[in-house]
Amino acid sequence: QVQLVESGGGLVQAGGSLRLSCAASGGTFSSYVMGWFRQAPGKEREFVAAVTRSGMRTYYADSVKGRFTISRDSAQNTVSLQMNSLKPEDTAVYYCAADLDYGSSRTSSESYDYWGQGTQVTVSS
Repeated sequence: QVQLVESGGGLVQAGGSLRLSCAASGGTFSSYVMGWFRQAPGKEREFVAAVTRSGMRTYYADSVKGRFTISRDSAQNTVSLQMNSLKPEDTAVYYCAADLDYGSSRTSSESYDYWGQGTQVTVSS
């Protein structure tokens, strides 16, 4: 059983930055594709970013490309999301997720097997 715990959310003004972290335990971290998703009030959960097992390839939603950076640290069993130039529309609960399967879609929430509890990010205008 994999446990994922997010941290780093908070309140920030538009144009500011936040760094989210997700600590993984209970499994073999290098075996998982790791992703970040978010869900705003009244909206469906949406893909934000993902990183492959090796960390060599990353994927981003168009809405965050150029502003957010995902990375993983296999020594620490963590995945991070550096968020710059934040906008009010980035306000959401952000979730970390782990995908154990091979060949599944990196951008679909249905591909991911384990989820964290989420961390709130609020961007004020």
